[in-house]
Amino acid sequence: MAERESGEEEDRVLRARLEKLSGALKAKRKGSPGSTEAGGEGASRDGFGGAMGAAMRVGGEFVASVAVGGFIGWQADAWLGTKPAFLIGFFFLGAVGGVWNVIRATSAMSRQAATGQGRTAAELKDGDEKRGG
Repeated sequence: MAERESGEEEDRVLRARLEKLSGALKAKRKGSPGSTEAGGEGASRDGFGGAMGAAMRVGGEFVASVAVGGFIGWQADAWLGTKPAFLIGFFFLGAVGGVWNVIRATSAMSRQAATGQGRTAAELKDGDEKRGG
């Protein structure tokens, strides 16, 4: 019986210690720059890690577009018996689609970066027109 009470006491002490450490960790995270709780977009949107993630995503979309286009062209050539015609055509269609995706993704990222600095995209455009560019 005494062993059970000492085990429960030990559990209660460990839980209290865990709660204290969790509170200290949350307080540290709130104060750190780029934290989600500090009102920003979070660490994934800021800094080197966010840029690398965006670059990997855009690069992957481009490669996937070219690969899918090439595969569709290859299958169409195999099915219709025309050797390189559809492969070349769909490869270039995939490349165009990949470039389109890259432009679309990066323009959305640049709009977010512009508005994140306190200026809207319209203000940036107006500023560029006033400078003559």
